Amino acid sequence: MEITRKDGSIINENRIIDAIKGLGIDMIHEANSGHPGIVLGAAPILYALYAHHLKFDPEYPDFINRDRFVMSCGHGSALLYSVLFMAGYDISLDDLKKFRQLDSITPGHPEYMVTPGVDVSTGPLGQGICNAVGMAIAEAYLNKYFDNKLINHYTYCLVSDGDLEEGISYEACSLAGTLKLNKLIVLYDSNNISLDGKTDLSFNENVAMRFISQGWNVITVTEGNSYELISKAIEEAKACNDKPTLIEVKTVLGDGSINANSNKVHGSPLSDDDIAQLKEKLNLRNIPFAVSQNCIDDFQYIIKERCGKVVSQFFKTMDNLDEEKLKDLELLMNNENIVNLKELVYDAPDGEKESPRDTSSKLLNSIVMSNPFMIGGSADLFASNKTYIKEGGDYSATNRLGRNIYFGVREHAMGAIINGLALSGFRTYASTFLAFSDYMRASIRMACMMNLPNTYIFTHDSISVGEDGPTHQPVEQLIGLRSMPNMDVFRPCDVNEVIGTYKAVFEKTSGPSSIILSRNKLPILENTKVNEVARGGYVVVDTLKKPQGIVISCGEELHQVIEASKRLRTKGIEIRVVSMPNLGRFLEQDKEYIDEVLPVEYRKIVVEAGSSYSWNKIIFNEKYLITMDSFGSSGKVEDVYKKYGFDAESLEEKIEELLK
Repeated sequence: MEITRKDGSIINENRIIDAIKGLGIDMIHEANSGHPGIVLGAAPILYALYAHHLKFDPEYPDFINRDRFVMSCGHGSALLYSVLFMAGYDISLDDLKKFRQLDSITPGHPEYMVTPGVDVSTGPLGQGICNAVGMAIAEAYLNKYFDNKLINHYTYCLVSDGDLEEGISYEACSLAGTLKLNKLIVLYDSNNISLDGKTDLSFNENVAMRFISQGWNVITVTEGNSYELISKAIEEAKACNDKPTLIEVKTVLGDGSINANSNKVHGSPLSDDDIAQLKEKLNLRNIPFAVSQNCIDDFQYIIKERCGKVVSQFFKTMDNLDEEKLKDLELLMNNENIVNLKELVYDAPDGEKESPRDTSSKLLNSIVMSNPFMIGGSADLFASNKTYIKEGGDYSATNRLGRNIYFGVREHAMGAIINGLALSGFRTYASTFLAFSDYMRASIRMACMMNLPNTYIFTHDSISVGEDGPTHQPVEQLIGLRSMPNMDVFRPCDVNEVIGTYKAVFEKTSGPSSIILSRNKLPILENTKVNEVARGGYVVVDTLKKPQGIVISCGEELHQVIEASKRLRTKGIEIRVVSMPNLGRFLEQDKEYIDEVLPVEYRKIVVEAGSSYSWNKIIFNEKYLITMDSFGSSGKVEDVYKKYGFDAESLEEKIEELLK
């Protein structure tokens, strides 16, 4: 492969690759921190992709129809930043010199919304490839939605051995094969070395056969230093129209280093002597950050010749859209994440009771069907979570516009896949039992970090699950979710509060939310208020005279507390009952409102069938916490509640004793 400029000069592409390597090594040396092995081993892979295949424009890094690139092995950030700098993104040489330094735009692992050209935050291995699956699902949906005219990008992902060792990658790749996501191309930096040593100490499977068994096309490149062979493999992958493709590229970790092909070069900077001999081999000046301007110009020339008109051509194609589709596209392009709540439909139950998960189902069905860019699913629990969209159709290889994704029993991958969908402009939701939210915790954490507008619908919210026993009865999960920065956690108690929760969740345009729902039929309370949910907490039962105490609760237990308050009233004990569907939001209210709801002069008691640790900002004496710090038991709901003291009679006794 030889490229000749219009002036007749020939571009030496290997010199560009060597310059990328030199910059990456200089960044790591300057920071005295980083991973040089992947820089030296995988530079030809990234060069081949950016120079000859990736559709992008550095001047428009958020161009909606750009090809997506996910650096799943986020420890290779120095390599990525070097490529982005040389490709012409708004990254300066000074930014590279600040690699891994506080408040720089070149952090230790790639971060979304920090570095131009970075499409997703990566670092925890395995997450990125699952995000890429979500992006590929999004592309296939949008391609069909806009009649194959407008959105037609590829999703590329670079993975390491470590990414493929993590179980989450197996989950997501299995689903990608089932869905025949043919515009997903994964480049596997296959060097058989991990941080602790040779991978065969723990990882000795036939990766190619594994992917073939999952319905993937697999291509092997045995010469990892040949950008030409890598480029040819990518071209072959793009021609595959019925399967995603794994391109296994056999590389040498730390190629050219004294410690090449060993774990010594994986995560430690090279020595001065090693850098000197390496740069001599690469014919680079041994001066930090002395990058050749000719190499930069040549790289950008190649990119501009291939991609110079992709944005302008896209906007010309936009002119052919009808008014409605054009409006939809503009919403996506502006990443507004707006959800239309004007047509929210809720059919009241026939009786005086309804399960919160049933209320949620009605609302979710209404919202999804009136908003074309909402999509989600369940981890094999549609019937239990009540999150199936009845008129939405099933997303599949033959129905790219289906709104129901069957994730299978794959909670962890589900969480990461919806992150990829959200990064593509969708409002997403995922559902499972609250006890199983632990399986997807790492993915939820990444959503919080990127402030993605995901909605997690967790049902079967407490020991009231009953007969399924302690394995299915969540205790510590609520505090886990509440402790996550940026996570909005709602635990509504009845129909009114579920409606208020949905309004609060979908009226905001960023940040993830968790909706925690009981599976049991519960009365519709007289004093719960839809519009108060957004404030986090409010008075649901008050007294005519000075109360003797305040009891705070949420979810199903609020019903037991209200019943206990009625019993206490007959004994002359007046208590205020506060519903706290969202503790985090309540604590963000102004002091005047907090003091109005929870005056400082009154004793306060919390009732929740979950961990006590959620409530230490409100309750300072643990004896006033009627909570649960043990695992539950299998049995009838009434019996389990009685055993652990959450039935109305037990609560009456406990509250009376505490208020003496």
